[in-house]
Amino acid sequence: MAEENTRDTSQDNPQNQPMFNIEKVYLKDMSFESPQSPSVFTQEAQPHGDVNLEVRHTVLDEEKGFYEVVLFMRVQAKEKEHTWFLVELEQAGVFLVRNVPDGELPKLLEIACPNILLPYAREAISDLTIKGGFPPMMIQPVNFEAMYFQKLQAAKSGGAENSDDSAEKVKH
Repeated sequence: MAEENTRDTSQDNPQNQPMFNIEKVYLKDMSFESPQSPSVFTQEAQPHGDVNLEVRHTVLDEEKGFYEVVLFMRVQAKEKEHTWFLVELEQAGVFLVRNVPDGELPKLLEIACPNILLPYAREAISDLTIKGGFPPMMIQPVNFEAMYFQKLQAAKSGGAENSDDSAEKVKH
């Protein structure tokens, strides 16, 4: 009896292998405001910083596997009701993602990609605050995995505030 070759050769073809590449990292938008300058520089009080972030992703070319991921960050330093500075930044990247197992694409786009973008955003925000005359704003590490699973849990319980499944707003 002859043996039949039933081996799946789809994995042998390099074009069928899972692929995840960083194609481009870029600053999409950035703004800095210091509405109380220069009077804030003579005050002894220390402002309180709030960091809000949102992850958005869009398909650029589904057939080729190109996706854009944007990490939007809003950092506001306030003392009482006075805003010392406000930074808004969109750090973006184009990623090539192909042949990933079902269910893995959202994890890559909402966990791995923002983790790649965060150091660039952190550096830009720190540089802006220094150039604005303030101490560097140190953005703490973000657990994008926890954010992703919180978003899934909220969607399961029907408590999702946002009908756009590709965006998640979190305040730190």
